[in-house]
Amino acid sequence: MKNLKVISLILLIAAILLLFFMSNKKDESNSKKPIVAVTTFALYDIVTHIAKDSVEIVHILPFGVDPHSFEPTPKLMAKIEESALVFYSGAGLEPWVDGFDFHAKAINIGEYVHLRKLSHNEAQHHKHHHSVDPHYWLDFENMKIAAKVITKNLIALLPKREAFFKENLTNYIAMLQKLENEYAALLGSCKLHKVVVSHNALGYLSRRYHFDVESLTGLSPEAQPSAKEVTSIMNTIKKDGVRTIFFEHFVNDNVIKRIAADTNISIDVFEALGNITKDEAEAGMSYEDLMRKNLQKLSKALMCQ
Repeated sequence: MKNLKVISLILLIAAILLLFFMSNKKDESNSKKPIVAVTTFALYDIVTHIAKDSVEIVHILPFGVDPHSFEPTPKLMAKIEESALVFYSGAGLEPWVDGFDFHAKAINIGEYVHLRKLSHNEAQHHKHHHSVDPHYWLDFENMKIAAKVITKNLIALLPKREAFFKENLTNYIAMLQKLENEYAALLGSCKLHKVVVSHNALGYLSRRYHFDVESLTGLSPEAQPSAKEVTSIMNTIKKDGVRTIFFEHFVNDNVIKRIAADTNISIDVFEALGNITKDEAEAGMSYEDLMRKNLQKLSKALMCQ
């Protein structure tokens, strides 16, 4: 009788352990998150705020790397192939996607937003992006469109999280609208109407908020300006009373510094947001944070009231 009780107890413990391990295995299987890969920082910011911890987000472009000259490694390519969804910027920004066979559903956000066509002069100076300006995420209306497209695809991927995604989308669009209102209010009345930049990522902002942009290298950050272009920029600075010359992270600033010294104006970083630095990423900087910094710098450079 005693042995029977011992055997029964052992069998009961074994059954409990079996159920425990089966349950854990099921939970582990259920908890595996789908992978969503993104290219530019702006798209990363949208997915981060809409999906939050519902998915594993792979930022294809490493923080601190220039998006214009980036080429993914075989390891990154393998990670892209594991993804359930891939969102890429399009508009010619990622030439490496041409000919790449995506195993996941790949969405070219550039096909949904309103792209700015380049002037003949701009197009001549830029070899990668053909006839459009790829920096469309600096237009808040385009960011709203991108957020809606991304949310729609996230819902298709995880339909049970639809209400969660839609609530996050509402909050994200409200943030974008608030930023848009702040830009309109602060850039609505300015003494100056021109900024000088190393490469022109400000086309969408300048068009919407009615200021002019003079750039050293057009849309090509990797291009080296000629002596004629440097002289032209210096003449513009003096003629129009420009107070600040902007450059971007990941761009050689030697020429910019020389121009600033020769014309006695200040230099500052404009966040183009194709990517951000490692330090900014570690600090948890968001699209909202950096666009607000851009607004303060622009309003100061244009002497806005």
